[in-house]
Amino acid sequence: MGPEWVAIIALVALFVAGTLLPINMGALAYVAAWLVGMFALDLSEKEILAGVSADLILTLIGVTYLFAIARNNGTVDLIVSSAVRAVGGRVALIPWVMFGVTALLTAMGAASPAACAIIGPVALGFAGRYKINPLMMGMFVVHGAQGGGFSPISIYGTITNSVMADAGLPASEMTVFVTSLVVNLIMATILFFVLGGRALMSMRLDPDEAASAAAGVPESLNEGGVTVPARGYGTVAPTGTKPGIRTEQVLTLAAFVIVAAVALFFDKNIGFASITAATVLAALSPSQHKEAIRQIAWPTVLLVAGVSTYATILNTAGSPEFVGNWAAGLGAVAIGALVLCYVGGVVSAFASSTALLPIIIPISVPLIAEGGISAALFISALAISSTIVDVSPFSTNGALMLANRPESITEERYYKQILGYSVIVVLVGPLLVWTALVLPGW
Repeated sequence: MGPEWVAIIALVALFVAGTLLPINMGALAYVAAWLVGMFALDLSEKEILAGVSADLILTLIGVTYLFAIARNNGTVDLIVSSAVRAVGGRVALIPWVMFGVTALLTAMGAASPAACAIIGPVALGFAGRYKINPLMMGMFVVHGAQGGGFSPISIYGTITNSVMADAGLPASEMTVFVTSLVVNLIMATILFFVLGGRALMSMRLDPDEAASAAAGVPESLNEGGVTVPARGYGTVAPTGTKPGIRTEQVLTLAAFVIVAAVALFFDKNIGFASITAATVLAALSPSQHKEAIRQIAWPTVLLVAGVSTYATILNTAGSPEFVGNWAAGLGAVAIGALVLCYVGGVVSAFASSTALLPIIIPISVPLIAEGGISAALFISALAISSTIVDVSPFSTNGALMLANRPESITEERYYKQILGYSVIVVLVGPLLVWTALVLPGW
């Protein structure tokens, strides 16, 4: 058996074990990289570890550290409550507010599950209180997270762009970001009209009550006009008052803008920019943010470090070229592209999208080399196919929506609704994305 087959079989075992066992897939990937590298490829341990991208790891640490500070000082709560207040209490716009805020959080660097964990309870609380379809509200949150998830300073975007650069593919940061955002917007729009959005258009509620509810203030405490904590991130003003914006929140919002500008317009390392901004903010309020370092997405760092190491093992074994050439040999490059889109969608519905991206993108290189398809649009199709399926109840995002269901719906019924929708997305999503982005040969 050739080393390319050994690496592929180990990869399958890796995803199966990571799906069935409560073990971080990054740790499993390190084990697989060590065993396959040592015994199938005769690599030294130093050569095995050479595949870890210090740039990528620093970026993950920097952006999640900066986001942890934004969450601690109430900037996230400020964004949510301000967005709800801005729509003037129009109930039909609240799902879109949740979509937009979640997209903004992931675009700013929050891990997709972290953004869903923050906004999910708020969104589904609104769904229960104002009779909004909980499936629509929960899926709006997930699609929002995926819609913003490929910005140039996001985790998904950083991983995708880094892997593309390593594979020698042309840079297409904004193409991947915009196509993902548009696809998820379209899916949210369909959900809105199918799941009762029209009936919400005539409903209104008090903007201050909506803003307080969005910030997590219990309704019973609002009635007494008491200032209460908002999930541990500062305080929220009593009903009828507009909470002030603190200086540290203004500085945090400015930090995100500066980091984005430094990365996009001056072509500087996002990781260094993010961790510099986070360190400055932490230095300004050291007692408040001393625990922020623990809120860095360390499990994601381990996941990406381990999987990127194993991705190097795959490349060394020649597995991407082997699979890519097989897909290209199906008779048409476009058909091979469709097969890879479905592989990404099906695997990601049960496993980690973050872990899949560093592996499936290099596999596409031989197909792109065959010619006839746009590298940027094909990578966009792969990335979208591998992430829109995170609505699955077997993924972290879908499971978070299930865990925060409103009391108006039973867990069994809500599970069946999410499962039914995710089956539709897995079966139809990759095909539609491929049809729109790859098949026309743009």
